[in-house]
Amino acid sequence: MKRIALALVLISLPAAVAFAADAAAGKAVYDTKCKMCHGAEGAGGAMAKAPIAGKSEADVKDAVTKGKGKMKPVTTVSGAALDNVAAYVSSLKK
Repeated sequence: MKRIALALVLISLPAAVAFAADAAAGKAVYDTKCKMCHGAEGAGGAMAKAPIAGKSEADVKDAVTKGKGKMKPVTTVSGAALDNVAAYVSSLKK
């Protein structure tokens, strides 16, 4: 039974890696959709004063899809692009 469970885990690992978010691709999304308000390093900018650098991926996705404070939802960022930009923002230093 343990061997079957181990085999299932090992088989599913490549699938999990294949669907992992790409922070480098997320930087490109961030640079075109987010940087103008949140600043180059996510430390805050002219429009968005609060830093977003280091926020969790879940928090970033929630803010992008639902909006937060004065920020409206960003409907042009979804799917893999949303996963990627969330991975990029969470990788930034606070």
